[in-house]
Amino acid sequence: MALILIIDTAIDKAIVCFCKDEVVLCSAVNENQKDHASFLQAAIKKLALDNNIELKNVDAIAVTDGPGSYTGLRVGMASAKGLCFALNKPLITINTLQALAIATIQTSTIFAQNPTAVICPMIDARRMEVFTAVYTKELQAIINPAPLILTQESFNTLLQTQPIVFVGNGSHKIQNFTIANILLQDEISITPTALAYLAYQAFKNEAFANLAYAQPNYLKEFVDNALKKNV
Repeated sequence: MALILIIDTAIDKAIVCFCKDEVVLCSAVNENQKDHASFLQAAIKKLALDNNIELKNVDAIAVTDGPGSYTGLRVGMASAKGLCFALNKPLITINTLQALAIATIQTSTIFAQNPTAVICPMIDARRMEVFTAVYTKELQAIINPAPLILTQESFNTLLQTQPIVFVGNGSHKIQNFTIANILLQDEISITPTALAYLAYQAFKNEAFANLAYAQPNYLKEFVDNALKKNV
């Protein structure tokens, strides 16, 4: 059985959890995005202490690698890589949009009434832009992850054939347009159970990231504000 430490600081809510295979043993959540960096190490230490887990005994460390908040992604990736190097453990990276899609599949009852519906997770990227993708209930990608500026025509072709379940902290933006076949469930967020499922699938398949070269998957070029001032 695999003991996996999972770190998610990609968007609004930070999650730290330990799972045995895909069963969540314990978890901690931080709701304040500005506090993700200070929350992370303290949460890992407390969870390990409270549940008699020694970090040296984990089999892998998983982290959401994006898309999401640039700062949050850097915090999570740096922490996960640091632990992997210190403990000599493999690194697993989890796509944030896939985690939202799995959380929807695991928690929503909307598919009972809409069996042909597909899932469109959206992460807010400011103004009318989102990071998004479209997945089937089997997590097959119909549209691969990409940044998108929403317009009235967004998803028109796909919506002619099937309803779409929009989820995530950017999904409310679709309400600005009059589009048929929209099933909005913006209250769904990433869960420890969704992260555990994806982490364990990667572990079983030995889909480990290259520890030396792993970096956040921003989906858009990241430009540091301090650098921009000097250009």
